[in-house]
Amino acid sequence: MRTTVSPLLAALALTATAATACGGAGPDNGKGPIKVGLVVSLTGNYAPLGSEDKKAVELAVEQANAKGGLLGRKIELLFRDDKTLPDQAVLGFNDVKSKKVTAVIGPVFSNSALAVEPLAQREKIPYLSLAPASEQVKPIKSYVFVTPALSAMYAERYLQYFQYKGIKKIAVAHDSKSAYAVAGYDGTKELAAKYGVQIVRDEPFETTTTDFSTIFTHVKDSGAQALLFWGTGAPGVIVAKQYASAGLKVPLMLTGSQASKLWLQPVGPAAEGITVQSAIGVIGDHLPAGPQKQVIDQMAVPFQQKHGYSPPQFAQDGYSAALLLFEAITKAGSTDGPKIQKALEGMTLVTPNGKFRYSPTDHSGLTPDYISINTVKNGQFVPTDWAQRQLTKTVTAG
Repeated sequence: MRTTVSPLLAALALTATAATACGGAGPDNGKGPIKVGLVVSLTGNYAPLGSEDKKAVELAVEQANAKGGLLGRKIELLFRDDKTLPDQAVLGFNDVKSKKVTAVIGPVFSNSALAVEPLAQREKIPYLSLAPASEQVKPIKSYVFVTPALSAMYAERYLQYFQYKGIKKIAVAHDSKSAYAVAGYDGTKELAAKYGVQIVRDEPFETTTTDFSTIFTHVKDSGAQALLFWGTGAPGVIVAKQYASAGLKVPLMLTGSQASKLWLQPVGPAAEGITVQSAIGVIGDHLPAGPQKQVIDQMAVPFQQKHGYSPPQFAQDGYSAALLLFEAITKAGSTDGPKIQKALEGMTLVTPNGKFRYSPTDHSGLTPDYISINTVKNGQFVPTDWAQRQLTKTVTAG
C-alpha cells in the first residue's frame, strides 16, 4: 500500500529536521538512567491496545531495574500519547527524542507507526514498532524493527490452516482505511494460490462501518467456505455480534487484533465458536515446558497478579519489544544508536511472541510458525488441534 503524508506531517518532519540541524537531542552522556521512549495510544480508538502495551513495557522495565538495570544504569521510561493520530505520533516521537532517549518503542496504530519510522531512520534512533503493517520493513530501513508478527504472516498462517482443512474458497472483508488490514488483505491475495485457495468474494469496508449485513448476504451467495475478516477495534466487535445473529453458516475467521479480553468481553457469548488468531504467548498455558513457555510465564504471572487478567495480544508485543531492546543494549555494551542497531540485526531471542531471528535482511524476525489458530471456548482462546500440534513441534524444535 502506498503511504501518503499529510501537509501537517510534512511540516512536523521539517520541524524535526531543523531541530536536528541545531543539535537535536544530542548523544547519551553515559550518566544517569538509560532513557527509553514509548509512543502509544492512551486515548483515541486504539487506547485499549496502547494501554496494554504500556503496562507490559512498564513491567519489563520494573523487572530489569530490579536486577540492576542495564550496563549498571537504571532504565527510565518516557511515554507519550499519540491519541491514535499519526500527527500526534510524530509530535510524541520528537518530544522523547529531545529528551535524549536511547531508543523508541511504539506506536501500536499502523498508520502512526508508518508516520514515525522515517523520523527514526533519519535520526538513527533504534525503533521497535508495535504495529504489524508489512510495509514498515519492506523494504528494510536499517533502524526500524517490528515486534508483532507481520500482517502477511497472519495471512499465511490462515492459508496454511485452510489448506489443512480443505477450504479452497474464501470471502475476505477488510478495512480499507487501516494499514494493518490492507497489508493483511494484500498478503492473503498474494499467497492464496500457493495454498490452493481462491478468493471468491472481496468486501472492503471502512473503520466507521456499523452494519455488516450486506457483506454477510454477499458472502452467503458466494460459495465461500470461510469468511476472513481483516479489521481492528470496534469493527471486530460489531462483526462478531452481528455474525452470531445473521444465521450465516460460513465460519468467521478473525485475526490477532481480536486476541484479547478487549474483544472477548464486549462480544460476550457471541464469541463462542469463532476462530481467532493470536501470538503464541496468548495461549502459553497450552504449551509444553521449555524456554518458550518459561519466558511467557515470566511475563504472564506477574502481569496477572498486578492487573487481574492474563496479558492480551498487545501486551505480548510491548513486552517482547522491551526484551529485544534490553538484550541489544546489553549485547552492544553501549547506548549508542548505531551499536544497538547492529546488535539488533544479529539478535536471536526467545520472547512471548516467539523466537526472533533478526538479520540485516529481516527486521521482522518472526515466522508464521509462532502464530496460533484458536477457537473461543467458554470465553477463552483455545488452540485448535492443528495449531496445538504445529506449535508444540515449533517450540520443541527450538
